[in-house]
Amino acid sequence: MSQQPIFRNWNENFGALWGQQPICVEHRLHESPLFSRKELSLLIENYPRAHYSIIHMGEQGDGNRRYWREGDLGGLSGEEVFEAVANGRLWLNLRRVNQVDSRYSSLLKEMFGELSERIGLASFHENAGILVSSPKAQVYYHADLPAQMLFQLMGTKRVLFYPAQKPFIAPEHLEHIAVADAEVDIPYSKWYDDYARTFEFLPGQMVQWPHTAPHRIENDDCLNVSMTIEYSTSATRRNYIVNLANGILRYQMGWTPRSRALSGPSFLAKAVLGKTLRNSSWVKKKKAKRIEFRLDRQKLGAVVDLAA
Repeated sequence: MSQQPIFRNWNENFGALWGQQPICVEHRLHESPLFSRKELSLLIENYPRAHYSIIHMGEQGDGNRRYWREGDLGGLSGEEVFEAVANGRLWLNLRRVNQVDSRYSSLLKEMFGELSERIGLASFHENAGILVSSPKAQVYYHADLPAQMLFQLMGTKRVLFYPAQKPFIAPEHLEHIAVADAEVDIPYSKWYDDYARTFEFLPGQMVQWPHTAPHRIENDDCLNVSMTIEYSTSATRRNYIVNLANGILRYQMGWTPRSRALSGPSFLAKAVLGKTLRNSSWVKKKKAKRIEFRLDRQKLGAVVDLAA
């Protein structure tokens, strides 16, 4: 472990709690020059189109009306993108930044090396994304199939986590996410909030939560920068294989799956099914995203709708 570990004030109980309930851990990444506005602006300017998403979403308090569209940066400079996000209702996700810039790859290796030493975490398929989001932006109620961590770097937000069980999430919701990448389409009712764990999230904090636990996010009235980390373990990978195969059976073949076994003949058959069909035209069509707008260069924060 380095002399300046990424995680601070580590509690000896974190290992037992990891993946069992949401936990908040202190970190030092918000102090790194890699996450300064200047450095992130340069990163945005040269970011590969295939690796980013810019989302235009609805206002807070309108959770029942899912307004969530994907767009394009429209050739704006990195600083212009920051200004657009600061003045709009936008959420920029720089996906797989560790594959785009070796500095973030080194940071990710250091992070997981530290977690391996601290709690014996055996992970693979680690990826990092940088999120730049508007004041009062939101992410609707959703769930993720990889294991996740979220690091707060700039600004403040409210993060709510819900139990990873019915009625908050059901197997068919996870299956739909696997085949369509539609994380924000799962049903949500306001009364769910009575059973949520809520974190007022500050720079220098990281939160980790149980696998597939639904959650939603509300930014405070300030620009936010966060880093999301996703990774797989043997258990999460087996769950993904089952969700993908069951989703194909349910949504393409019209057959209701009866098993969610993570081993044995049923699991092996589903592993073959998923491997055979995961790149099929039907799955690709379900995952296809339509670019509906570009950022407005003349009025930073506004968007220009594109023809269908």
